[in-house]
Amino acid sequence: MALHKNTSLIRFLLSEKRIIRLNPFRFHQIQPRFCKFVNMKEVVVSGIRPTGKLHLGNYFGALKNFLRLQQQFDSYFFIADYHSLTTHPTPGDLSASVKRVLAEYIALGLDPEQCTIYFQSDLPETAELYLFLNMNAYLGELERVTSFKEKARTQPNNINAGLLTYPVLMAADILLHRGIKVPVGKDQEQHLEMARTFANRFNRLYNNEYFPEPQAFSFEQNLVKVPGLTGTGKMSKSAGEADTIYLDEEASVLNKKIMRAVSDSGPSEPGAPKSVPVQNLFDLMGLVSATDTIQFFEDSHKAGNIRYGDFKKQLAADMEIFIAPLRDKIQTTLGDEKRLNEIAKFGAEKARASAQKTIREVREIIGFSNR
Repeated sequence: MALHKNTSLIRFLLSEKRIIRLNPFRFHQIQPRFCKFVNMKEVVVSGIRPTGKLHLGNYFGALKNFLRLQQQFDSYFFIADYHSLTTHPTPGDLSASVKRVLAEYIALGLDPEQCTIYFQSDLPETAELYLFLNMNAYLGELERVTSFKEKARTQPNNINAGLLTYPVLMAADILLHRGIKVPVGKDQEQHLEMARTFANRFNRLYNNEYFPEPQAFSFEQNLVKVPGLTGTGKMSKSAGEADTIYLDEEASVLNKKIMRAVSDSGPSEPGAPKSVPVQNLFDLMGLVSATDTIQFFEDSHKAGNIRYGDFKKQLAADMEIFIAPLRDKIQTTLGDEKRLNEIAKFGAEKARASAQKTIREVREIIGFSNR
């Protein structure tokens, strides 16, 4: 760094001496401004549960952003196998799902040299920070979480503690690397707000501004929510096979799913608004089809003469054009087990260095000796 830049850096740090004086841990309170000042990369953290194949919602809701984030930030992308235990997968299913998600990450363009890709369970520090944060998470606030209430309603025989404390584990995942930016879907915004709550609560309890406040991040203006094919809401494996479009979907299966997608009986009159299921299909078309194609069917619906059969055929054709190259890359990567094992080991080592530093400092802040 040039001399004049060193001088400016010293002035910057002196201007912030009220924050870092006597307590180097509190440096993280100015981390975003410092990173920008000295051209360091801010930390991004995000992950996906290995509950089966990745689908279109995973791609547009998270992975598409990951590909850009890895180039611009210090990015940690993990496969959330701890989170998946709330649904009690068999050991065989869990192992296969974890391997598949890693292969899909790599096939879709994540570069282990540019970012850190790791399995959540490879970091015991995750569980330790989860424990510390749980000590300051309260029953009432956890029971009010929308996703927990929905799970309690739809699966009353499996309301386990992992579901209740899911936001705490998510906070531990983010704060373990002191993440600043978190690329999340719209359905995760409440969980991220709770991560900020837990970070600030820890800071207040120990009078130490150690954890930064993680913020939702997307390159798009609004967070992306990809609808499913059954007309019930966002695309989700829990809604059934008919609701999802997998990133390695075979062409014949893809066509069948889209042709059977929920729509309606057609506009009741010219200018009639779209029903929710039909709007969902238009939203999907907006992800993969050309602008003039979309406009043609928009005009047809507005005129009241849209033919849903033709509409779905076009959507299926455009979706296959999008899916086909992804499918080929995923199948090729899955077959290279040696490379996948090397990537997993490399990612675990990189992630562990960050995690161990955080846990060492957190233990010291709490009052535990680091033996």
